[in-house]
Amino acid sequence: MAAMIEGLLKHCTTMKIEKNYVDSHGQSEVAFAFCHLLGFQLMPRLKRIGTQKLYRPTSGNPDAYPNLKPILTRPINWDLIRQQYDQMIKYTTALRLGTAETEAILKRFTRQNLTHPTYRALAELGKVIKTIFLCQYLNSESLRREVNEALNVVESWNNANSLIFFGKGKEVQTNRLEDQEVAVLSLHLLQSALVYVNTLMVQEVLLEPKWIEMMQSEDFRGLTPLFWSHVNPYGIFRLNLDERLPLLNIS
Repeated sequence: MAAMIEGLLKHCTTMKIEKNYVDSHGQSEVAFAFCHLLGFQLMPRLKRIGTQKLYRPTSGNPDAYPNLKPILTRPINWDLIRQQYDQMIKYTTALRLGTAETEAILKRFTRQNLTHPTYRALAELGKVIKTIFLCQYLNSESLRREVNEALNVVESWNNANSLIFFGKGKEVQTNRLEDQEVAVLSLHLLQSALVYVNTLMVQEVLLEPKWIEMMQSEDFRGLTPLFWSHVNPYGIFRLNLDERLPLLNIS
């Protein structure tokens, strides 16, 4: 969660981030709460969505929503959220202003601190936001498509990175911040170069009338500069099988 929040707040671009698409491992109730308080929408693609539960908004009416009974669970504890509201805002403001390290703040709100009152309040708020998201997600096909398409782009990037950054087990094997920055910035440069070259290649192909006339709307929708099947990351080894390498008699 710390890396996700850090990326949302310190992405070093001019983009205005409104939504953050993650897979099942990138979401949690506390993550839902912090993203909401920071003004972002957390948009996960939940792997086992059939096991998720919806929290009741109020107590005292157990017969409400009879068709949803199999997936409904306990009511939300609004009093806990109200009691810890100021503390939640304090920690959120610290994240936004960067007055403390993101990881140091979020370490307070892990499963090792289940009894921490602010952790419990954040988890409770997260249950509210997650329940709302689940209802919207299940009700809207366009939302499900949006999340899936966004994550497909992320997964494509990751696959491209695996091809480009194949050395040393695809890991940044250093603890020095300067070396980590050089490795990541080099990867970004290679990513940009790959997309730039591919864009020129696609542009050149589509300048041919016979190809542009064959394109349908579905084809244009599927166009992407992020492909790498033509890339040989390991270079070319030229071997002449008609010649035998001499074996030197070294004594």
